[in-house]
Amino acid sequence: MNRCLVIGSRGSKLALWQANNIQIQLQAIVPELAVRIEIIRTTGDVKTDPLTVIGGKGVFTKELEDALLERRIDIAVHSLKDLPTVLPDTLTIAAMCKREDPRDALVLREANQIQSLRDLKENAVVGTSSQRRLAQLKSGRHDLVVNDLRGNVDTRIRKLDEGQYDALILASAGLKRLGLGDRISYSISFEEMLPAVGQGAIAIETRKDDEFTVETVMRLDHEPTRIACLAERALLRSLGGGCQFPIAAHATFVEGALKLDGLVASPDGFTILKSSLLGSANEPEQLGISVANKLKEKGAESLLKQH
Repeated sequence: MNRCLVIGSRGSKLALWQANNIQIQLQAIVPELAVRIEIIRTTGDVKTDPLTVIGGKGVFTKELEDALLERRIDIAVHSLKDLPTVLPDTLTIAAMCKREDPRDALVLREANQIQSLRDLKENAVVGTSSQRRLAQLKSGRHDLVVNDLRGNVDTRIRKLDEGQYDALILASAGLKRLGLGDRISYSISFEEMLPAVGQGAIAIETRKDDEFTVETVMRLDHEPTRIACLAERALLRSLGGGCQFPIAAHATFVEGALKLDGLVASPDGFTILKSSLLGSANEPEQLGISVANKLKEKGAESLLKQH
C-alpha cells in the first residue's frame, strides 16, 4: 500500500497530542499506511481577542475544513466541542472517538480541599473565555470576578501561578491528555456546571467522497460517544447557537435509555433555564430536538437574543 493520509491539526500542544494519538491508532489498524501531520493555523490561534469579539463559530475549525475541501489534507482532527453543528455539504464526521472525562475542572495555585464552587473565596478572580462557564459560575456566585482568559493550557496555568487569577476553569479532558491531571483541584459536578456540547470527545472530519479514508477512520468510532454527542449536537443545532453562547448539554446512558440534560443561560447568569428528558438511544437527534424545544418553551430563544 502506497497510500499516505495527511492529518490536519492546529499547532497547540493539546491539538498535536490529539493528532498524534489518532496517527498512532490509524497506523496500528493499518500498519502499512503512511500517516503524517500538517499544522494549520486557525483564526482562533492567530487572533487573541475574546471569542465573543472574533465570533466563536468555526474560529478553531474553518481553516482545517478549507484544507480538507482543497484536498491539502485528508483528515481534520478537532475537539468536537469546537466543531460547528452544520458542516459543509461535502464533509462528514467519520468518527467520534471515545470520550475522555467531559467535566469542567477547577484549577487553583495550590492544593486545596474544595468540595464545591461555593468553597471559592469571596470575590475570587476566575479565568475563563467561555460564556457557558461564566454564566453558570455567576448563577451561583454573583460575587465572583470572571476575567477573560485565552491562550494554550500552559499559558493559562502560568498566568494562574503568577497570581493573575485565583482560579481557572478548564476542560478536564485537556488537562488529563496533557498529563496535567494533578493540577485539577476539583472536578466540577454536572449539577454545578453542565459541560459544553461534545466536551471531551475528539472528532475526525473527512471528505464524504474519500471512501478509503472514511472507511479507515470509521474504525476509530466509539458508538456510545457518538450516540451521546449526536443528541447534544442536535440540541445545539436546534437552538441555533455555537460555542460562544451560554448553552450546555450532556447525555448519559441510563439503563439502556439515553438521558439528555440541557441548559441555556443569560450572559450574566441571572437566568438559568434547564430541561431534561429520557429517550431512545436509537434516536439521539430526536431527543436533542425535544430537549431544545422544551428549553424554547421556557424562553430560551429570547435569552439567546440578548447575547
